[in-house]
Amino acid sequence: MRRDCLALLLLLSLPLQAAQLTLELGDGTRQWATAQLLEHPQAQTIRVDHDVSYKKAMQYRAVPLAVLLEGVRPEDHLQAVALDGFAAEMPAAALLKDGPAQAWLAVEDPTRPWPPLSQGKGSAGPFYLVWTHPEAGRISPEQWPFQVASIRRLKPVAERFPALRPAPQLRNDDPINHGFALFQKHCLACHRLNGAGDAQFGPDLNLPYNPTEYFQPALLRRYIRDPQSLRHWPQGRMPGFAETVISNDELEHLLSYLAHMATRKP
Repeated sequence: MRRDCLALLLLLSLPLQAAQLTLELGDGTRQWATAQLLEHPQAQTIRVDHDVSYKKAMQYRAVPLAVLLEGVRPEDHLQAVALDGFAAEMPAAALLKDGPAQAWLAVEDPTRPWPPLSQGKGSAGPFYLVWTHPEAGRISPEQWPFQVASIRRLKPVAERFPALRPAPQLRNDDPINHGFALFQKHCLACHRLNGAGDAQFGPDLNLPYNPTEYFQPALLRRYIRDPQSLRHWPQGRMPGFAETVISNDELEHLLSYLAHMATRKP
């Protein structure tokens, strides 16, 4: 027992190890090591005033994400995959802009590790996608993936996962189709639906039952706005979606999509 305790103490005292970021952008695979990114010619120290994960102002050594996305076009679709299975689906256009809302890859220096996200948890490193002036682009919390392991260029969600599509006879401007777009932006990073999706984080939102089938409408709206107000437990990880992230009209469109998909189970 004493030997095991000593081994654990030695392990905890070891410095943070360097990591590698994998980029799969359609022309092969490239890996960036921590040291390479920290020494990148365009790396700089940035300040993030309202960090989504740390809930306070933070300072990072970071590289503009656009300079790492060589060959990616605005119309392309990217996915950032985290170590815990979180898979953020992101149109490339927002990631390629140089402002006012700008995406950065924050890089954790092994010699100066970031603080833990909460007691008993690790930091947001080794790589963290952060934004300066996110309010200018209506950037959602799901577009701040932390502990990023890889970034991939993929086909759009509707092509990869037909089981997520609403009925094809709907008009393009139907609120259900708008809700589908919102689902991709805000929900698909954590949840699957009809078994479709890449996330390994949260439960399927249609199988065996859809939230619109077991929540009263008012309580479902409240749950999306503030999950802990209905189901409070310390390990709860679903974020709340304020009106600044999803407007009331958008929330209704998202719920319309979910209710519609409850009728389209495989």
